[in-house]
Order: sequence, then structure tokens, then C-alpha cells
Amino acid sequence: MTEGTIRASRSVTNESQGTLVDTPRRLAAEFIGTAWLVLGGCGSAVIAAAYPQLGIGFAGVALAFGLTVLTMAYAIGHISGCHLNPAVSVGLCVGGRFPARLLLPYIISQVLGAIAGAGILYVIATGRAGFDLAGGFASNGYDTHSPGGYSLAAGFTSEVVMTFGFLFVILGATHGRAPKGFAPIAIGLCLTLIHLVSIPVTNTSVNPARSTGPAVFVGGWALSQLWLFWVAPIGGAGLAGLVYRWLGPDEPAA
Repeated sequence: MTEGTIRASRSVTNESQGTLVDTPRRLAAEFIGTAWLVLGGCGSAVIAAAYPQLGIGFAGVALAFGLTVLTMAYAIGHISGCHLNPAVSVGLCVGGRFPARLLLPYIISQVLGAIAGAGILYVIATGRAGFDLAGGFASNGYDTHSPGGYSLAAGFTSEVVMTFGFLFVILGATHGRAPKGFAPIAIGLCLTLIHLVSIPVTNTSVNPARSTGPAVFVGGWALSQLWLFWVAPIGGAGLAGLVYRWLGPDEPAA
């Protein structure tokens, strides 16, 4: 999601070594980065949000998600583009920034990374007596599984609109004419803002991989409601790709 995203359709250059980054290393970077996002973001919700008298609350969780993207964007943006999110990959593809041939491999790596991150979080969380997956394990949900009791329609609308906004910012911040070096900051802050608004609605997804990781461990209702957190974010991201592409010419995918 940094400037590397713009040239993701070509061979990505390792700026420190001057060598070409091949596809397996891009996929490994996406795996690691997405695991970090789930561990850091969902971990803040599961472990620290409601810690007695010292909990970080919704604002802290929102900041944690933003920081995971910000830190990984600087760490792996020059390797893989730092998507960490199937919706981001789809939106960038629709927007002409990312080749369709890499879409499925990226998504698979992101989902596996999210499950790995959730697995590490599970090992940590179960080290405390009394931990129970019935608490949700930071899963996304609607109706009775929405933190604020929001309906399916409200949750769907929130996820589509918030993901649209997220991709719109990503496409703008990584544009060839945008100020160089600041994209990770804009994108990380955008994700923080999204969480500040929508945690009470769906626990905030805007990322199908992030939703899948915890849902695999919770099972039951989390898996039965997972469809929304694939359909809505990908729909919003695709729409953002189309709209931003219409707004002005950009670098085409090779």
C-alpha cells in the first residue's frame, strides 16, 4: 500500500539491494504482514481492550489496527506493496494498479497469514485462566453478534462504505503524483478512523482475511456470518477502484 503498490504489476525492486523481488518472496511478505495485522489489531481487542482499569478501549484498538498497517507498510511495502487484505488487492486490480494474475496467490497468502496470526493470538490468550472463545475472539458480526446490536443491513452498508473510503485513500496516497514517503501514514490513519467509526457496528472488518482468521477459531456463528465480511469489503473496494480510475488516468497494470 506504499508507492511500491503503484509498480506492483512489474517486477518489484528491492531498493537496498537493487535486485528483483520474485513472487514467492512477495507472497511470504504478505503472509507475515497479514499475520502481524491480525496479531496486533485483534490482539489489542482480545488482550488489552478491556483490561481492568487500564484497558485501551475502542480508541486503542482502532489505533492498534492503524499502527499494524503503518509499520508493515514501511517494512514490506517495497517487497509486496503491503496489501494485507484481499479487498485491497481486488481494489488495486480493478483500479489498474495490480495484475490479475497475482490476485489469487496474494489472497491465499493473506488468508493463511491471518489464520496464523489468529493462531498465535489463541496460544497467548489461552495462557490466562478463564479465557473463553465465547467472548468472540475479535470476530466480526451483525445482529446479536454486533457489539452495538446493529442489523445486517447496517453492517453491510458500513463495510461497503468504509472499505470504499479505505481504498479511495490508498489509491490516492499511492498515486504517482502524491507526495512521496507519506502514503503509509495516510493509510494507517485512515484505517484508524474507520475503526473509530465502525467498531460498534461490526467490530470492523474492511478486510476478509482479518475476519477469516478469528472466525476459524470461533466457528459456529462467526463462520456463518463470515460471508458478509467477504462480500461487502470486496464490493466496496471494487467500486472504489472503478471510481478512482474514472477520476483520472493512472499507471496501467502490465
